[in-house]
Amino acid sequence: MSRAARWAFGINAAVAWVSLALQFAMSASGAVPFTPASPSAFGWNAPGAAGAPGRVLDFLSYFTIWSNIVVAVVMTMLALSPTVVTTWRRVLRLDALIMIVVTGLVYAVVLAPLYHPTGWSAVANSGLHQVTPVLTVLVWLVFGPRGWLDLRLVLPSLVIPLVWLVLTLLRGAVISAYPYPFIDVVSLGYGRVAANVAGVLVVGVVVALVVVGVDRVLSRRSVRGSSEQNDSVRR
Repeated sequence: MSRAARWAFGINAAVAWVSLALQFAMSASGAVPFTPASPSAFGWNAPGAAGAPGRVLDFLSYFTIWSNIVVAVVMTMLALSPTVVTTWRRVLRLDALIMIVVTGLVYAVVLAPLYHPTGWSAVANSGLHQVTPVLTVLVWLVFGPRGWLDLRLVLPSLVIPLVWLVLTLLRGAVISAYPYPFIDVVSLGYGRVAANVAGVLVVGVVVALVVVGVDRVLSRRSVRGSSEQNDSVRR
């Protein structure tokens, strides 16, 4: 693995970690005033220290946070030990790509028109929803690692998103509040939420298949390029 690749992985990890840390600091401290759009949306926490536990739990309940954490962990591992290849590392690599792409797409299509942050909140929001998704995809396209992904990893890669969904719905059933409008059971009911979740799941599977397909093409080109370079050296 080249030094440039390890630097790219490290920068990718740093952007995700910094964005997460900034958003956590603002969420936990209540530094950003937030008025939820509906009584069943996250954000109805007491001001000051009394509302800090609720704000932290809200922070940890967003899919955006989970996807950025997965990216940060995976890219940190690649930066520190890029040549270690195990099945669970390969699953997490695909997980990171699926989750962060879905995060970027859902934010751009569904959430961006509803949320207009300012100041440091805008910086953190951009880092989590736009910069990290774009950077993660670009780093993968340029530096790989190649040959890690195949169709057998698609189903295992859905475990973390499904765990997030189950925990979110369970917490929502207790507190009657949800992180996103399209899974707001109070407003939409379980039937509509199930349909919305199914749609997002289909998008996730399509993203996974596209990522695996692109990886195969890039892997073949990489092998072909290495073979041609070796042939040139021997001549």
